[in-house]
Amino acid sequence: MDMEDMGVRHPEAFHQNGRQTSTAGEENTVKKLGSSTGRFANATLVRLSEFLSAGYKKGVRPVKDWRTSTIVAIDLMVYSILNVDEKNQVLTTYVWYRQSWTDEFLVWNPEDFDEVKQVSIPTANVWVPDILINEFVDVGKSPDIPYVYVTHNGLVRNYKPIQVVTACTLNIYNFPFDVQKCSLTFQSWLHTIDDINITLMRSPEELREDKSVFMNQGEWELLHILSNYKIFSVDNDDYYAEMKFHVVIRRRPLFYTVNLLLPSIFLMVMDIVGFYLPPDSGERVSFKITLLLGYSVFLIIVSDTLPATAIGTPLIGVYFVVCMALLVISLTETVLIVRLVHKQDLQTPVPHWVKYLVLERAPVLFCIHKKHRLCSRLSSQASDLEHYKDNNYGTAQCTLHHTCEIGRRLSQHDREGGLLGLGLPPSRDPTPPVMDNILQEVTAIRHFLEKRDRCREVAKEWLQVGYVLDVLLFRVYLVAMVAYSITLGTLWSVWQVA
Repeated sequence: MDMEDMGVRHPEAFHQNGRQTSTAGEENTVKKLGSSTGRFANATLVRLSEFLSAGYKKGVRPVKDWRTSTIVAIDLMVYSILNVDEKNQVLTTYVWYRQSWTDEFLVWNPEDFDEVKQVSIPTANVWVPDILINEFVDVGKSPDIPYVYVTHNGLVRNYKPIQVVTACTLNIYNFPFDVQKCSLTFQSWLHTIDDINITLMRSPEELREDKSVFMNQGEWELLHILSNYKIFSVDNDDYYAEMKFHVVIRRRPLFYTVNLLLPSIFLMVMDIVGFYLPPDSGERVSFKITLLLGYSVFLIIVSDTLPATAIGTPLIGVYFVVCMALLVISLTETVLIVRLVHKQDLQTPVPHWVKYLVLERAPVLFCIHKKHRLCSRLSSQASDLEHYKDNNYGTAQCTLHHTCEIGRRLSQHDREGGLLGLGLPPSRDPTPPVMDNILQEVTAIRHFLEKRDRCREVAKEWLQVGYVLDVLLFRVYLVAMVAYSITLGTLWSVWQVA
């Protein structure tokens, strides 16, 4: 019986003795560490630091059971957007990164150390998880924080600011109303999910709406931060945990609207106003050439402001190119109209199909008035021509009639005097040669004036054709520009609200 009782009670006695020995060992250790003399005799933090560092192995994952996974809670707070490099597809941010985990070897009883429940110890003296950002492309200028906080139950808190230089796929098509979404992926570079697992320190809702530390005075505005947890495998053997943060930012477009869009809009409005200049004057061509040169200089100035990438062109760049094309089309149309209204005397008459389409059908379909101030000058010239012709014809006829009468009288008088002097009866003689010359000159003048009158009529018809085409092309140009402006304005408004 005694042997059996001893056999049964032996394990319990062994465990009790073990616990007592362990407790006694810890007490002895604490007493031994607290027996320091000199200036550190009553320093609680020194005693605690010596207690925690005694026998600590920072190169070993701090768990007593190797099957237990170390759970690392992380958090991210964006402080500032330093730079967005569209050409190199790089985002530079300044973030406040926080991570915490439980170190089972950094545990103490606060009662033994004057109720000290947390202490800061050097980061180099403790185990730190190898959690990195996958998108890192350069080492930022981050301040070195040499300490971590440790609580009495083994919770280690590592808080530090980081300047993050990461690769990001930037879509600049909507510039300057673009919204960018860049990812920061945190994961253990070596340890699998059986060794290190990752979780959030806060709820996803709190993380999404937190903008408490963001500097909101720069070019970029922080919209929200999304989080996504995922387990992945590279070779279908080892699985890793990752936490991905999606930083969503939006560009403030006021600067680019004032310096890029408004000058371009003003120049295009002046191009439209230029159509109200008379097409039969050379001022319109000079005005539009000046606008085209001014727009070219404007594009040269703003070329450095536009983001440059090898994979795409922003819509505002297409907008500038289309505006330049519209100015060229406007200048071409002006040159064509000026050429029509400045036809010379050797021009051909207006073809019948042009008269039918342009002078008869187009004014009815597009409500274009046939009479216009552009034709007034030529019409007045035509009326003056009619008056001049009537006066010249009347004067020529009167002069011719008067000259003929005088010639007939003088001829008759001479013939009668000569015949009477010779004693012969008077006889009738044909018209002298000088009268034939006068008649030929008058006929030539009449043919010249008639030909000039026909040329004036042809020029008047070409002027009317030019006027109708000018109004028609102006309306087409205006409709195209308004439709283009409405489309771009709608797209940019949707992108700004979204």
